[in-house]
Amino acid sequence: MARKVANDYLTRILNARVYDVAIETPLERAEQLSARIGNNVLLKREDQQSVFSFKLRGAYNKMVNLTTAQKKKGVIAASAGNHAQGVALSAQRLGVEATIVMPTTTPAIKINAVKSRGASVVLHGGSFSDSYEHAVKLGKKSGATFVHPFDDPDVIAGQGTIGMEILRQVHGELDAVFVAVGGGGLIAGVAAYIKQVRPSVKIIAVQPKDSSGMVQSLKAGKRVQLADVGLFADGVAVKLVGEETFRLAQMYVDDFILVDTDAISAAIKDVFTDTRSILEPAGALSVAGLKAYAAKKKWQGKTLAAIACGANMNFDRLRFVAERAEIGEAREALFAATLDEKPGSFRRFIGAIGARNVTEFNYRFADDRQAHVFVGVAITKREEAISLLTQLRGVGIRCTDLTDNELAKSHVRHLVGGHSPRAQKVLRERVFRFEFPERPGALMQFLNSMRQDWNITLFHYRNHGSDSGRVLVGMQVPTNQSDALTQFISKLGFPCVEETTNPAYKLFLGG
Repeated sequence: MARKVANDYLTRILNARVYDVAIETPLERAEQLSARIGNNVLLKREDQQSVFSFKLRGAYNKMVNLTTAQKKKGVIAASAGNHAQGVALSAQRLGVEATIVMPTTTPAIKINAVKSRGASVVLHGGSFSDSYEHAVKLGKKSGATFVHPFDDPDVIAGQGTIGMEILRQVHGELDAVFVAVGGGGLIAGVAAYIKQVRPSVKIIAVQPKDSSGMVQSLKAGKRVQLADVGLFADGVAVKLVGEETFRLAQMYVDDFILVDTDAISAAIKDVFTDTRSILEPAGALSVAGLKAYAAKKKWQGKTLAAIACGANMNFDRLRFVAERAEIGEAREALFAATLDEKPGSFRRFIGAIGARNVTEFNYRFADDRQAHVFVGVAITKREEAISLLTQLRGVGIRCTDLTDNELAKSHVRHLVGGHSPRAQKVLRERVFRFEFPERPGALMQFLNSMRQDWNITLFHYRNHGSDSGRVLVGMQVPTNQSDALTQFISKLGFPCVEETTNPAYKLFLGG
């Protein structure tokens, strides 16, 4: 059965009609990244497609194979980004009417990009899932063909042409190909081709830690639906992978790795350094995975390819990426230091840091006994932060490493100001870190869901130019209402982490 499936996809990929709209993108060596990690890193530049993403391959291959009758009835799709533009461009080229259902939160730049290619846009729901369900209903009603973003053999075959190009373009050995995974259409197609033609090449799936549906499914041996997904790498934020894509991934994917937001941000910077091009988070995901996997396996001298699969980056998001890239590349460490409030303490602290560059320093007088300082220090590798921590403690400075503390990175560094006298009187304060959807009414939904006898004691929000905003909330909740608080958070439905015991909160914000 596996042999029959393999031959079927080989045939589909070899005969896929993608080059009416797609180009054969270059496979470029990343010179600086290769030198830094000691491996030959090749970037498959799908960001150079006309819609800045690989998605037009699968969309066009699906639509060009429709019957004349199907084309007359048009197509419909659900997407907030790259798939929408791929379908719109394909429909324009084929003279087919297209309707794209997009969430109401979709930025105007993406809506206009779809409309500019002649497609009709229907805004519905606050998430991709809402749009997807509405698109399926509209399709059944109108007779339009639904163009699935990943779980369709023709779509998979279209994406598989990338694997065909990689094998044709690479000169000499190829050890592994790293592929970003959301619903699985890209890796299913690429793996189905490469593993049949060059089975020695490893196929490595890469996912964000907060959107790991395929990895969890492969571990469980069945499709696992996630309750929530992170939205930084929104192009791969899929709660349930495809049925067909999962089946192919089980057959052909050799291994997988998870990476965090900082690693993805660092990878965006890596690609920019080598190419002067800016990938979107999902587009740089494979590069982040390549770096992490090579380090984990202690690979040296290997030839590794990463598919740079998209560059539809919101400009506003760049400030967040730049902020987190230094930590992701282990070029900045964050510390909380407690100093005695007496003359000479600062001098001794700075002297202990030595010649290292201080990237951030936050302090405000709190009381007559001691001071809590939030400091960022430039480093060249993670081990240097550990060494500096030991050095500071060695001269009697109480110090905590906050480099991997999400609360410190997202909120505390922007809130540091010292405790006010009244802060010491905030009783029963519990602190939670939420990801709010960037849509009208989200804050009001939060406030309306709260009990009226709970007092908000802390609120910090930053817009990161993405589909979600990171929010830190402190609330005074009576101890006998813990169950009600749990129900409130569950009913709200926003991703949430309690941070009441976080050392960054206790040092800089807590009572």
